[in-house]
Amino acid sequence: MKALILVGGFGTRLRPLTLSVPKPLVDFANKPMILHQIEALKAIGVTEVVLAINYQPEVMMSFLKDFESKLGIKITCSRETEPLGTAGPLALARDKLIDESGDPFFVLNSDVICEYPLEQMIKFHKAHGGEASIMVTKVDEPSKYGVVVMEETTGKVEKFVEKPKIFVGNKINAGIYLLNPSVLDRIQLRPTSIEKEVFPKIAAEQKLFAMVLPGFWMDIGQPRDYITGLRLYLDALRKNTSSKLSSGSHILGNVLVHETAVIGEGCLIGPDVAIGPGCVVEAGVRLSRCTVMRGARIKKHACISSSIIGWHCTVGQWARVENMTILGEDVHVCDEIYSNGGVVLPHKEIKSSILKPDIVM
Repeated sequence: MKALILVGGFGTRLRPLTLSVPKPLVDFANKPMILHQIEALKAIGVTEVVLAINYQPEVMMSFLKDFESKLGIKITCSRETEPLGTAGPLALARDKLIDESGDPFFVLNSDVICEYPLEQMIKFHKAHGGEASIMVTKVDEPSKYGVVVMEETTGKVEKFVEKPKIFVGNKINAGIYLLNPSVLDRIQLRPTSIEKEVFPKIAAEQKLFAMVLPGFWMDIGQPRDYITGLRLYLDALRKNTSSKLSSGSHILGNVLVHETAVIGEGCLIGPDVAIGPGCVVEAGVRLSRCTVMRGARIKKHACISSSIIGWHCTVGQWARVENMTILGEDVHVCDEIYSNGGVVLPHKEIKSSILKPDIVM
């Protein structure tokens, strides 16, 4: 089987992290976002992954070459010269996706994190015999999204309602599809939307079916959702493979610590924290609801909550970093500094406190 991952554009919502690497390579729970998807695809027998990309493909590919051999899966690139929306890239990659087998192929949105029940999706797709399957997830506030109206029993999709004013349902498109090759005949090579142009036509012919995603789902394309996504991901890890999580008197709730990270005496870490490879957390540090990426150093008695600390950053002694502070790569926060929602571009030194949410250029 084959799969296409829609990598897309510049990742502006996750700047300043995406100023250093393309968004799919930003770490999430100690590995690049896109790797969560590639590993899930490999696990159910996908042999080739095509990345639809229009920004920095060289960086992506040189990075993923390592994983090709490690995972034993073919990874290729389909380069857009202009943004093609969410359906155009399928037309562009047509020759890579179709082979003589006639097997359906997966399409994934690269920002989506969940438990990827792809095996169940294949069974669902075979059972209904339609042309396309989409994953849907239940949300509390459907008015913010496009809602999928479907038959509860069969999963047959009736229609899509964009940002409904009155309640029509609470299931939204989760950004994971399984499509028969014939779907490609419906897509022209131009900027076009699979959600707004392609799926409604298939639904009108009663050939589109939706499967409700079990477990959690999050689009982690922006900082607040990234932090929420980490909490949900670690929750799921606790249920499924809790041995991967750290334990001890200094750990509170779900915490993921890379084996090469070093943690000092008297720290209190958690809940919902990921500490990446090569990180050094000195004595007496307090961490909660945050990510500390590869090579970062958190000095004595610093306190970090609800924030993202980028690669190779330093947070000084007695510093306090909170309220969706995001430090780009190689940012140095001096001792005793307070950051309240600062968004700091790479390679900066912060010598004075950031008292209200602000961008530090």
